[in-house]
Amino acid sequence: ESPLDWKEIQPAQEGAAGLIIPKNAAEEQKLKLERLMKNPDKAVQIPEKMSEWAPRPPPEFVRDVMGSSAGAGSGEFHVYRHLHRREYQRQDYMDAMAEKQKLDAEFQKRLERNKIAAEEQTAKRRKKRQKLKEKKLLAKKMKLEQKKQSEASSETQEQPSSGSEEASGTEDEEEDAPSFVTGR
Repeated sequence: ESPLDWKEIQPAQEGAAGLIIPKNAAEEQKLKLERLMKNPDKAVQIPEKMSEWAPRPPPEFVRDVMGSSAGAGSGEFHVYRHLHRREYQRQDYMDAMAEKQKLDAEFQKRLERNKIAAEEQTAKRRKKRQKLKEKKLLAKKMKLEQKKQSEASSETQEQPSSGSEEASGTEDEEEDAPSFVTGR
């Protein structure tokens, strides 16, 4: 048994919740959710997104311009150093923002090129599908025409012999013939 036994952590009262120590991040998240769900009417604070750091803009007018005069005191160096450090930070920030804008512009151009290439590929495939569809339709039409021609040639061969029978036959004979529609 461990020196810190679970029974020792839990209080003697049944109604009170015991001290629960989360062992990993999932248990910690579970405890936080349970605590939130105990009181659902309580408003939950959602932190806002932190705005990106930006240096202070340079002053409009500098009143105490430092020079390289021999009478400058020892404390002036620190002021000078601080001003220069702030200016270097501002320049670095501007360089970083320019680089970010350049990368964003390149990304947008690449995105546009990819979109145009995808459209061209889609149009090419659409055209290919349309040609294949037309080819199949043309083959189907040709097949139907061949079928009609073969039926027409077989009818012309059968007609001279059956034509004289139809001319000599009466309507009653036609009624006795089996019908394809009714199946009689």
